[in-house]
Amino acid sequence: MSGKRWWRPATGTLRETLRPQGDVRARNASAWLPHVTRLRSDMRRFEDDDEVDMVVVGCGAGGATFTQRLAHAGWRVVCLEAGPFWDPEHDWVSDEAGSRHLYWNEPRVIGGSHPVPLGANNSGRGVGGSMVHFAGYTPRFHPSDFRTRSQDGVGADWPIRYEQLRPYYERLERELPVAGQYWPWGDPHPHPHAPHPVGGNGEVMLEGCARLGIRARVGPVAIANGRFGNRPHCIYRGFCLQGCKVDAKASPLITHVPDAITHGAEIRDGAMATRVVMDAAGRRATGVAYVREGRERVQRARAVAVAGYSIETPRLLLNSAGPGHPHGLANGHDLVGRYVMVQGAPQTAGRFPDEIRMYKAPPPEVSSEEFYETDPAKPYRRGFSIQTVSPLPITWAEHVAAQGHWGADLRSRMRDYVHWATLGALCEFLPQPDNRVTLADETDRLGLPVARFDHSQCANDDMLMEAAQKVMEDILRAAGAGELMTIGRYAHLVGGCRMGRNPEEGVVDSDLRTFAVPNLFITDGSVLPTQGSANPALTIMALADRAADRLVHGRVPEAPARKAARR
Repeated sequence: MSGKRWWRPATGTLRETLRPQGDVRARNASAWLPHVTRLRSDMRRFEDDDEVDMVVVGCGAGGATFTQRLAHAGWRVVCLEAGPFWDPEHDWVSDEAGSRHLYWNEPRVIGGSHPVPLGANNSGRGVGGSMVHFAGYTPRFHPSDFRTRSQDGVGADWPIRYEQLRPYYERLERELPVAGQYWPWGDPHPHPHAPHPVGGNGEVMLEGCARLGIRARVGPVAIANGRFGNRPHCIYRGFCLQGCKVDAKASPLITHVPDAITHGAEIRDGAMATRVVMDAAGRRATGVAYVREGRERVQRARAVAVAGYSIETPRLLLNSAGPGHPHGLANGHDLVGRYVMVQGAPQTAGRFPDEIRMYKAPPPEVSSEEFYETDPAKPYRRGFSIQTVSPLPITWAEHVAAQGHWGADLRSRMRDYVHWATLGALCEFLPQPDNRVTLADETDRLGLPVARFDHSQCANDDMLMEAAQKVMEDILRAAGAGELMTIGRYAHLVGGCRMGRNPEEGVVDSDLRTFAVPNLFITDGSVLPTQGSANPALTIMALADRAADRLVHGRVPEAPARKAARR
């Protein structure tokens, strides 16, 4: 490989077609509305004593999608968010250290044989949730992810099949929108927008995979390729993980919250939920208690949806113990907080004689799911995916220091930053009942018990990590890398309130309604029974979309009726 690596357009295996935008605008006009910071000033505001149709806890991938869908259908909805209502222009900066306020930094306790650090890589704080600082990578789960127990003898079978989620995947891909080449894995499908151009890091992976006969594709990323409504084109500055200041990358803050506001929803920021309020008999939810500006309040509602993700959702339910639910809300079978999963996410970097400048593009440029499914010839079940990643200088310094380089050696290697390319894997760790969230003895600033997350790896998890590292090393060497280095990491939390066919199997049913309380729903990533080797954001949104669709159209028994006509 000679000459400087810099930039070249991606080429597709099939002609990409841009789908009409009319159906998107009719369903979700967020991209064509004034900026969310302008809409916020005229947002409808409810009183605590107003009995709204639904109060949603958490405004991330699941909570914001659920809120927007119900509001669009005419429901009176309040969405409580513990963090702030971000203004991208003023609150986000193109700087790693200056972006740490985007994460959930409240105290938590971790344990187990393989403790998982919580923060930047798996939690969010503020309107938009962790999608504000996610990399933008939005693949679908595979059909096999929904039946790992019956097909591979591990994990769990979902109470729904992939085919039931497909239409929600498709319409969310058009709303975000998603750009990428034709996807040959899982359920093969095109993407609404053509792929983005590829930078040096993507070029390395494409070349290495081509030499090894490994299929690789550009995308899919929830980053508009060209203008989309009022949203501008990506400027390829590489600060996706710090919040996209230009609004090219999708996050609920700009993709679903604006439309929710214009249809009468209230997004109430700075509102930390403390418990779900139940009636005297403990049979139905009547609202949510929360603290805002130092005062505890209760928002009354005819139904409640919790979308605080895999740590805070179990914590809230466990802190909501009361009559009929002595061990925590919806926890009659000791399943709340269990089966929390992370993905093994090792990153392997290789040094090249040419300048790569891996930071000059969105981090997930090129990816491969060639190793996603169970290979009968391997000693492990399930698999992993591989994608380009682009650690910025502070994170890169942590990687280099973890290899034992300090002082003048570390400074020298940091000056070498532009010559390195980095790949990352997502390994499907298996659900285990003892990987769980419980309440710790410690309390937070509000006096509430904080979450404790215990996590341990099994032998299958260990084998997947080793296999993924070897494949990444092979790809980098095939592309011409010299020195290699790998750092072990974790990414993406799911599980903790899994879906099941009955109360002995799960906390919620296929419509995301809790078995124990007929008007209590959970609409976040905690409901996933397995996690696949894909980033979970799109699947979380699709599940919330499906649950709202079924609720609005009366396909959920005992669902609260719509109170108001569409405004």
